[in-house]
Amino acid sequence: MGRPKILVTRRITESALDRLHEEGQVILWDDQLPPSHDQLTGMLEDCEGLLCLLTDNIDRELLVSASKLRVVSTMSVGFEHIDLETCRNHGIKVGHTPGVLTETTADFTMALMLSVSRRIPEAIHFAQSGQWKTWDPGLLLGQDLHNAVVGIIGMGRIGQAVARRIFAFGSQLLYHDLSRVKVIEKEFNAEAVELDILLNRVDIVSLHVPLTERTYQMISHPQFETMKPSSILINTSRGAVIDTNALLQALREGKIAAAGLDVTDPEPLPHNHPLYKLHNCFITPHIASAGAATRAKMANMAVDNLLAGLHGKPLPNPVA
Repeated sequence: MGRPKILVTRRITESALDRLHEEGQVILWDDQLPPSHDQLTGMLEDCEGLLCLLTDNIDRELLVSASKLRVVSTMSVGFEHIDLETCRNHGIKVGHTPGVLTETTADFTMALMLSVSRRIPEAIHFAQSGQWKTWDPGLLLGQDLHNAVVGIIGMGRIGQAVARRIFAFGSQLLYHDLSRVKVIEKEFNAEAVELDILLNRVDIVSLHVPLTERTYQMISHPQFETMKPSSILINTSRGAVIDTNALLQALREGKIAAAGLDVTDPEPLPHNHPLYKLHNCFITPHIASAGAATRAKMANMAVDNLLAGLHGKPLPNPVA
């Protein structure tokens, strides 16, 4: 039996790639931009394994055409880019990389939250552009994090990691989730509330939900009407949980004070999008998990899933 063909849709860490080279014939898409659907389809021919990213659309057409495919391993927590039903119908195993990026993403969430609330990007531009002439007690006043009321929407692994950090700052914590997380309530004095109540009461909202039919555009015009004009919105989860047009209007009209986004809808956001022109919207290019050690762990977890599937073993981190 020949060595299996494996398609990797982007360059990953060398140690992870080396493991794949030891096990099979690796086809590597070595470009910064993702392959097109047609390119993916062509490269997947005769492949038994696929290591992909969130930016790859693994739809029914692609899966049906890949007649030898046995396992799909995505280097991501989310898997909404994969047609799971078609995978199940064709006996294709699917794995993902949960847990490993929790703390790194929580760290970045706090960095973004502090940057926006204390207006750090504005301050850097102010100084670099020659506007800093003297000390002014009213210059670039921001929102303190200590003693602020912070709301977390989605109390999964990342939400809980953010809650732990928020508590250390001395903030009051509210959260909204489908179910109560009593350990968070006990340890961090967090209060579980309905979504509208949370949005109305908090100074800062941080989103940590997966993208589902229920969460798609869960923050839209009605929710922005509920929020305080001084409030700040942070999103490091999925771009489409926010209605982009509604956010643009809310920021322009002062319905909220500012937003910090590591994810957008669409993603990437076109370079000429009006959100980039706003002084109160700060966008980073989906880098919340971009710690070097974390990305290396993600790559190796994805390889673990892929090789287990090719060897006919249970995946260490299967998609349910």
